Amino acid sequence: MDQKNNLSELSDEKLLKRRDLLKGVLIGMYAICILMIVLLVYIFFYKSYSEVSIATFIPAMMLPVITLPLLFQVNTLNKEVKSRNLK
Repeated sequence: MDQKNNLSELSDEKLLKRRDLLKGVLIGMYAICILMIVLLVYIFFYKSYSEVSIATFIPAMMLPVITLPLLFQVNTLNKEVKSRNLK
């Protein structure tokens, strides 16, 4: 709830700027995640299975989980923007 009060204190310009920044970071992180998964799948199938450990997939599979708090923050910012009737 403290975060909700903090968002209501932000000016419209700062709120939109923060939302756009976090949205860009989120898009970038998911793009990197997709590229990493594609690269790991390529390495896994085109190298022999004995050379590649399944443990190499753990960081790539954890990246979407790590970005969940950022996604929740963007959703909270979007709700605040809608409540103020901004863009």
